[in-house]
Amino acid sequence: MMLLPKQSRMTMAGITVACSLFLVACSPKETVQLNLIPLPAQFTVADGFFKADSAAVFSTEKPANVHFVVDKSLGGNPEGYQLTVNDKGIDLKAATETGLFYGEQTLRQLFTPQGFPYVSIQDEPRLKYRGLHLDVSRHFFPKEEVFKLLDVMSFYKLNNLHFHLTDAGGWRIQMDKYPKLTTETAFRTESDWRKWWDGKDRKYLPEGTPGAYGGYYTKDDIREIVAYAASKHINVIPEIEFPGHSEEVLFAYPELSCSGQLYKNGDFCIGNPKSFTFMEDVLDEVIELFPSEYIHAGGDEAGKGAWKTCSKCQALMKKNGMKSVDELQSYMIHKAEEHLISKGRKLIGWDEILEGGLAPEATVMSWRGESGGIKSARMGHDVVMTPGNYMYLDFYQADPKTQPYAIGGYTPIKKVYSYNPVPVDSLTAEESKHIIGVQANTWTEYITNEKHLEYMMFPRALAVAEIGWTPQEKREWNDFKPRMNAHISKLQQMGINTFTLSDELEVTMSVDTVKKQIEVFLDAEKYPAEIRYTTDGTVPTASSALYDGVIVVKDSAYVKAAIFRNGQLQGAPTEKKVDYHRAINKSIHYNSKLYPGYMAGGMNALIDGYRGGLTYLDGRWQGYLNDLDCVIDMEEVTDIHKVSARFMQLIGPGVYQPASVELLTSEDGTNFTSQGIIPTTISNKDADLSFQEYLFQGDWKARYVRLKADEANKGFIFVDEIVVW
Repeated sequence: MMLLPKQSRMTMAGITVACSLFLVACSPKETVQLNLIPLPAQFTVADGFFKADSAAVFSTEKPANVHFVVDKSLGGNPEGYQLTVNDKGIDLKAATETGLFYGEQTLRQLFTPQGFPYVSIQDEPRLKYRGLHLDVSRHFFPKEEVFKLLDVMSFYKLNNLHFHLTDAGGWRIQMDKYPKLTTETAFRTESDWRKWWDGKDRKYLPEGTPGAYGGYYTKDDIREIVAYAASKHINVIPEIEFPGHSEEVLFAYPELSCSGQLYKNGDFCIGNPKSFTFMEDVLDEVIELFPSEYIHAGGDEAGKGAWKTCSKCQALMKKNGMKSVDELQSYMIHKAEEHLISKGRKLIGWDEILEGGLAPEATVMSWRGESGGIKSARMGHDVVMTPGNYMYLDFYQADPKTQPYAIGGYTPIKKVYSYNPVPVDSLTAEESKHIIGVQANTWTEYITNEKHLEYMMFPRALAVAEIGWTPQEKREWNDFKPRMNAHISKLQQMGINTFTLSDELEVTMSVDTVKKQIEVFLDAEKYPAEIRYTTDGTVPTASSALYDGVIVVKDSAYVKAAIFRNGQLQGAPTEKKVDYHRAINKSIHYNSKLYPGYMAGGMNALIDGYRGGLTYLDGRWQGYLNDLDCVIDMEEVTDIHKVSARFMQLIGPGVYQPASVELLTSEDGTNFTSQGIIPTTISNKDADLSFQEYLFQGDWKARYVRLKADEANKGFIFVDEIVVW
């Protein structure tokens, strides 16, 4: 019997989690809300509770009227189960031990102080792969934290842990043939990623150096993690990066790089046969430790620069008739794939592995949106959908000014929950069968400790669990929201430092060009929530208007709204300017080139009435690589009194304020008069998400309104709406 540290193990029989999805009547005066996550595929509920001691129900010696049975004749989905609770007792059946295990998790969630409610559940998962990814290279997390995550994953029926073990941040797994990977590159000079990565001290340190930051898992550690995961019916997929993201490898073994020098290259030298010897040796040791059918070989974001001038790489290209260095990345992935197949395993990798073709056994993780996954499914490859816009848990989950520093992006739990991993509009029914799962990724550049890790992962991982398990037609945000709120305290009982949901409000709009009005909708993560608001920009109070489902704006409004509890405002009010302005539904011409990937709402996105939110990925911000120069045609000479535009800055992904914004007007579309230039007031060194509104006021007659924004830094300019009054 393998013994684990007490703090790493969660005694599930001791957890009394009140959960499910419906209201059960206890008496004419009493109801109990039950909150299951994920929602079962099929269920019915009846009045009443089966009274039983939870510890006895989940013990090895169960009461006579409690039956947990593996019945292979049931067939069907191997993860499915049947659960009945009535006045006669508890009857749980499944065709496999895994199905029985998942039924037990549902039963644990059903327990209340009154007992187990009467239910009949027929359940099975929608998708067979339901995963969480953990990056332990950028920041190392001890095995006890991994055990803890596995406990929570199993409770919510997540069944794959993608273990990102190697990257430039440090090598995290012991290798017998290459001991320097851990003795030389599992530790570094600095824990703060920004200081280490962007600073002047990006160096690795020998194990045992005083003050060195890092760590690694011994082979015994890995065996314990894999065994513990298996006991929770979770598969662990190791990721070893090839050919990029390998700075740490090339520090330990510089002969595998193109230059042969320390700290100069991040990609393996593809023209060097030793690179492939290393790869196969490492994969062999990984295979010995991980029984997973899939081994993740990375395959993403190779820099490729050194390959262009490396004589060995160029010779290999010439020998194989390669036309570009892009094909070298595919060449190494193909070799990894061939080796894994020869060992009875399968390769899985990021969607870049599509480049150059794949063997039928390879599976793709689509992270750069859904296009790679769609293409793969059409080619007959299995796909795990994990697009960054929805499935990156290192993105902000609330207003950045209220949150710990993150890499950028904005994926609150409602956005995560909104994701459907099967793009039915793009795939046939047969092609859709290749979408085998969904996964959320937690990259840890800016996550430095266990508490912060849990804060970023939960409760968003619960949304991922329901996406992967529950039939799409049964998922609905307003149904999930109260259940999710009920689980915050349950996560805390499990020792998880969960984000406790935001006091901020989501503001969405619907522009009606027929009625010439904008409908404003407010939503809260927290449930229940009393929402009060104003439309004149003043801070709402307990006597302000109570939100009842919609706010109608026919001209201009400055909405401020907030949650109130016991008459007290909770957190800072959420703000949104709303204008059904005079340029809506007019035409716009661009003198500058739009960037294809950031067209937002299309050609008219800057005059459609919709304002952007906290991320340039929300479909409302329009992006440009250089300058912005556009002309709005008001269709006739018009009195213009005010023109404004709002720009975003987030320098991490290269989004900057323009140097200045200029307004020009014209009556004929040929001769333009400048009405002023407003410079930015935001420093290009400010790392925080920030916004600036450029407002021009005056009295002008014009048919054509022209706005020019000049690039200040090499990067993107993002603007959300040009408002004309």
